[in-house]
Amino acid sequence: MSERTIKLANPRGFCAGVDRAIDIVNIALDKFGPPVYVRHEVVHNRKVVQDLKLRGARFVDNLEEVPEGSITIFSAHGVSEKVETQAKKYNLNFFDATCPLVTKVHMEVIKYAQQGKDVIMIGHKNHPEVEGTLGRFPLDSSGKIHLVENEDDAKSIKINQPKNLSLVTQTTLSVDDTKQIISILQSRFPEIKSPNSDDICYATQNRQDAVKQLALETEFIIVVGSENSSNSNRLKELAELMGTKSCLVDHVSQLSEIELQDIRKLGITSGASAPEELVKEIISYCKGFGFSIVEEIQGLTENISFKLPKELR
Repeated sequence: MSERTIKLANPRGFCAGVDRAIDIVNIALDKFGPPVYVRHEVVHNRKVVQDLKLRGARFVDNLEEVPEGSITIFSAHGVSEKVETQAKKYNLNFFDATCPLVTKVHMEVIKYAQQGKDVIMIGHKNHPEVEGTLGRFPLDSSGKIHLVENEDDAKSIKINQPKNLSLVTQTTLSVDDTKQIISILQSRFPEIKSPNSDDICYATQNRQDAVKQLALETEFIIVVGSENSSNSNRLKELAELMGTKSCLVDHVSQLSEIELQDIRKLGITSGASAPEELVKEIISYCKGFGFSIVEEIQGLTENISFKLPKELR
């Protein structure tokens, strides 16, 4: 029989925004000591959250749960203007771990609102990034912001100002994710201002491109990531769309020998919020079932980094 091979997607794992957000929490813990309060999960990964909890981070859903004057951090997904105002009202010493790519979309939404435009946002309802971006549209604007989740929404949405309309997207959707929806909206509203291509998160696009290549070279793909991670779920879906079976796991304990027993070429990738140590644990586990060769597929080298808040540098 041929040797059993593991192929690793490249790039995979942490992106610059996730690195920055985790660094902000860790540096705040080092500088101020525990507890440090974090609104929502700083990134969508169970291990990252558990590790930070062990260091003294406390994750809350609402700022009402945070004692007045406490050190508080907003997650990488961003928050609404209402949440930021609330933090000031409660006299919280807060640091913003919002990914700069998300902040850029917030600024676009505010600009369009000031111009009196209607705005369509493509994204997933109830996702923290979407809630934060929708909540950046000022209530006193003469325009209105609308959420479109899918092609059916795009076909049915009613707009007050079809000739004064702009479009933004959730950053963690790829060009492929949004292409058909944008096409429908452009057909219905020919004067819509399309989103900038750099609104799409480079890490999301790169990891999806890598999993497409991985799917061509393997029989089964393990995606390392948490169930509530939008980009990790999308990697699994994309692998399956390419015709390669896939599973999403948070930890090596979720794998079984049965899934791997007939596989000769195994692919492994990880979402943008999944730590590399989880990938290494899964590689070690798979080696126990006879996978003897580990190869990295060729891919882009990411050299992007984002500055920390000046108070924490």
